[in-house]
Amino acid sequence: MNRAQDPPASTAETPTRPDPLSQAIRKHSITVAGHRTSVSLEDAFWILLGEIAQSRHRSVSDLVTEIDRDRSGNLSSAIRVFVLREVAAGFDSGVASS
Repeated sequence: MNRAQDPPASTAETPTRPDPLSQAIRKHSITVAGHRTSVSLEDAFWILLGEIAQSRHRSVSDLVTEIDRDRSGNLSSAIRVFVLREVAAGFDSGVASS
């Protein structure tokens, strides 16, 4: 089951069900600040991003919009760093890491 609230992009290379052990980078469609875009992420990061959003009672799009606002480089990289910081901090606490 895709735990993220936004479905993955509809492409032949995107699995219906993300594989958390896959190292393959896949494109995921998402709305950021009202605009459709795609981000390239490994399934493990996409799954964790969805879990973080769910733990905060937010959509993945809302969370990525926040990450996008605060980033200084590539959006996919900013999402990976965000996820790693949240996992390191224990995202269940509901406190955002900066």
